This record gives sequence, structure tokens and C-alpha cells, in this order.
Amino acid sequence: MPIKVLVVDDTILYRKVIGDILKAEDDIEVVGSANNGKIAISRINTLKPDLLTLDIEMPVCNGIEVLEYLRENRVATNAIMLSSLTRKGGDMTMKALELGAFDFIPKPEGGSIAENQAFIRQTLIPKIRAYARHHSIRSVLSGRKSSPTAARPSRPTTTPSTAPAARVAAKKRTRPSSIIAIGISTGGPNALTRMLPMLRAPIGVPIVVVQHMPPLFTKSLAASLDNKCSLQVKEAEDGEVLQDNVVYIAPGGKQMKIVADASGRGKVKITDDAPENNCKPSADYLFRSVASLFKEQVTALIMTGMGNDGTKGLRLLKRHGAPVIAQDEQSCVVYGMPKEAVNAGVVDISLPLDQIAAETVRTLKNP
Repeated sequence: MPIKVLVVDDTILYRKVIGDILKAEDDIEVVGSANNGKIAISRINTLKPDLLTLDIEMPVCNGIEVLEYLRENRVATNAIMLSSLTRKGGDMTMKALELGAFDFIPKPEGGSIAENQAFIRQTLIPKIRAYARHHSIRSVLSGRKSSPTAARPSRPTTTPSTAPAARVAAKKRTRPSSIIAIGISTGGPNALTRMLPMLRAPIGVPIVVVQHMPPLFTKSLAASLDNKCSLQVKEAEDGEVLQDNVVYIAPGGKQMKIVADASGRGKVKITDDAPENNCKPSADYLFRSVASLFKEQVTALIMTGMGNDGTKGLRLLKRHGAPVIAQDEQSCVVYGMPKEAVNAGVVDISLPLDQIAAETVRTLKNP
């Protein structure tokens, strides 16, 4: 069945553009539109959409208030936010994701109508389809979870058994990790909000993170996480030397790698190199750099997200003997990036989100 979508935006042009784009897709049904949150809430109750495309900044009732209504009333409708490329837009988007929004896309600024339509089509349609898969898989997994045969041990100790590829040959690891590297995408802000506070300071190593996001949004993400963690969380800056107990978020729209400074310590290098896997920042780009500098002394985490970014970089890390931890399917919003890594044979262990921090800390103590 097509996924039912309600288009909510206070600008008639956006309502028309988004509506026309979605109506051209056979697997998406546009059930209506609304020009503010109050009207949207009324139409949600009558039209029963599966998903909203939801503008954040609207008169009468904004997107945040709509999400609060959905949460408070336990309405089985989710949202993909349309956010302005401003610091305020970034801050409100982080709030929207905390309230349960599935994902977001930035509103295009400038460009021709045709260019803006192409951008919305290329960014919005895959996220709607990802939500449809997520919704379907969640239903299946919920049923599986209730089965007695689905009980999981407190901490799995085996490698993923579902990987069709042979495991990548790795050197024997002789030293514990001295850095943590994370690749994450769709569903990432909420996953990081749950997982990073479990890494209690001091952990004695730096953490570097690629979260797929456009410019400005990563600064808002870092500020939001910093308020919730005992570790310091910041958007990474070019040239800064890595400090223990600090989490460095790669700036949106840039690439981040870790290189050696004059004393041999790791430092951040921010570049304008081309996207990889259609991602900028890219997890592969980051993982390659830490593999080159730290060899087996890296704990790599591959977490919720669409696509296959990170798998090639993890292959290099695995060859050095670095431990690789994947988020498991049931706790992922989108089981894309971890699945690709598991299927490539580069993952040592797949864990529920709430168990990742403890396993990560273990790798900092034992080779």
C-alpha cells in the first residue's frame, strides 16, 4: 500500500512543489495539505496520514508544537521536517528530532525553481521510503521481540552470524584503543543522545564523529549533546589537537580527517574535498585517516543510517585489527550503514544501542 503523506507548510509554493513531487511517485499518496500546525492537527485526526512533511517555522502553531501534540496524544503519525539553513533552524531541528521526528531535510535557498525541485526530490523521496521500510520492519521486529525464542543475552559475545561475506582477515590486536571513531546518519541525533551520556568522563581518549548533516546543523547538534553529556562535545575546528574526553563532531558540508601534528599526536584537519558516497562529511573519509594514524588502536562504531558510508574505511581498520561495533537492526532507525558493514564482514559484534557504550569502554582497557 502507498504510504499516506500530509504536506504541511505555510508557504503555498512549497506545498505545491512538495505535493507535485510526491504525487508523481506510485508508492506515495498525498492525502492533503495544511498551511499551519493547527489545521494540520485537525487533518491528521480525519485523514490519518502515516507521515507528515512538516515545516518547522509556521504561524498559529509551528512544527514543534505539532510534534508535541503527536507525542502527548500518542498519535501513530511521524514527520520529516523541512528546516531553514539558519542557526535557529538548526536548533529547532534538534528539538524536533528529540521529540521523535524521523528525519529532516534543509529547505533549498537560492537556485532556480527546477534546481530546488530536483533537490527536494533527491533528498525527500529516499527519506520517505526509508520511513516506510522502518515502519514495516518495526512491526515485524516488535512481533519477533515478543517471541520467547527472541530473547537476547545481556551482552552478545559472538560475531554477527548473518554476514554472507567472509570476515576480513585482521592482524592480532596487541594494544587497547586510544581513540573512538563513529559513523552515523539517519536517526543519529537521538542515538547519540542516548549513547554518548553513557560514556562517562573521564574515558581517557578523544571521540571523533561523522554525523551526516548540512552546515550549521552540526553546531546545533554539538551544543545539544554537550548539555547532556559529562564529556565535552563540540563542532571540530581545523588544526585543533585532539584532547582526551572531548567529542569532536565533523562540521556539516566539510570533510574531516585526523592527521599527525609535529609531536605525533592527532589533530583535526577540515577540508573541502569532494563528497564520498554522496556524503560530506563522510565516515569513510574519517575512518581512513584514523586507520592510517592509529592502526589497531581505534574503536570504530557504525550506527543507524541510510546507505553504505563507512564500510570501506572499516575494512582498512579491520585489517589492522581494530575492533568494530555495529548497532543492531532492532535499535536502528534505519538499518543501512550497519547492515552494509556486517555484510562486508568487517563487524566484530552487533549490539543494541544501550549496550554499545559498555562494549566501547571495554575496548579501551583490553586489546
